[in-house]
Amino acid sequence: MTVMSTGTESAGRPASAGGSGGASAPTAVQLASQHAAESLAEAVRALRGAVDSGGGILLLAHVNPDGDSLGSAIALGLALRRLGASPRVSFDADPFVVPRTLRFLPGQDLLVAPGDLGDSPELVVTLDAGSEERLGCLARRLAVPRCIVVDHHASNTLFGDINVVDIEAASTSVMVVRIIDALGVELDQDIAAAVYTGLVTDTGSFRFAATTPAVHELAARLLATGIRHDLIGRTLWDTHRFGYLKLLGQALERARLEPEFDLIWTWCTEADLRVAGIGYDEIEAVIDTVRTVSEAEVAVVCKQDGDVWKMSVRSKGAVDVGAVCTALGGGGHRFAAGISSSAPLETVMRVFREELTRAPRLAG
Repeated sequence: MTVMSTGTESAGRPASAGGSGGASAPTAVQLASQHAAESLAEAVRALRGAVDSGGGILLLAHVNPDGDSLGSAIALGLALRRLGASPRVSFDADPFVVPRTLRFLPGQDLLVAPGDLGDSPELVVTLDAGSEERLGCLARRLAVPRCIVVDHHASNTLFGDINVVDIEAASTSVMVVRIIDALGVELDQDIAAAVYTGLVTDTGSFRFAATTPAVHELAARLLATGIRHDLIGRTLWDTHRFGYLKLLGQALERARLEPEFDLIWTWCTEADLRVAGIGYDEIEAVIDTVRTVSEAEVAVVCKQDGDVWKMSVRSKGAVDVGAVCTALGGGGHRFAAGISSSAPLETVMRVFREELTRAPRLAG
């Protein structure tokens, strides 16, 4: 397990040679595991302290949350409520509404709009946010006595007081289960549904490389609570309004295949959304179709949101798009990442191509 931590010794730093006593120095993997256990234990102590003191706990998903971010926040919120706390869950979105595909999630009575949060709590926990910027207007809420960051992005900037960041975890919801288990809360159907949503979102319904035996073991544990995994999957991927089909056809019609960059890309404008009669949150699945093209390694969908172009970027694995996007101010994983830019679309793509040509080719 590879973990980034705020410990005094870097988890990725090679150990120095052992002393004259002949004892072997700890390996980088051993140090990573140690930091993982320490940061998780520290986070659990902070959560227990906030529950016991009644000082308030605020759980933050990232801007316009996906299934992993919001599912993780709600799952942890439900678990904390079982312990007697009154946690609140929030995220930056205008208007403040749950994305259409996630409205089946339980625990939405925990949600509070950013403008209605009132006084600062004792503890803030961010879920699936790789940087303060990913919290939008709620980044100012980090000025609290303690902030816990729970995430699995390699690009995480470690902006918390306690950073529980495992870049090998399949999803942030996997890490939330570790915390819930350490808190001694049993998984019920509502918690399991929220965790499962995060798990299938970030593993592509168990199709992506992040899917390990442990992922399937966790899925089995979640299904054993009695959740309707079939309904969750149908809502997440197999349910669209008619306008989405029209917009998808338009996006595929304008798609550009650029073999010289091993790239396929397309775009959706706000005008496209108005004509189709659908919301921004409903077009996330466009990238899932574009990325299936066999002639390109990297797929991009540029989505206009006001004055900003938001890029969903995917790789089949030969290019680390997380590193490419991080170099351009975004972030993510080797297989899935994103960037936001206020530059014109032509400039956004030109800069992306330039960075893409510098990216090394990876094995596997």
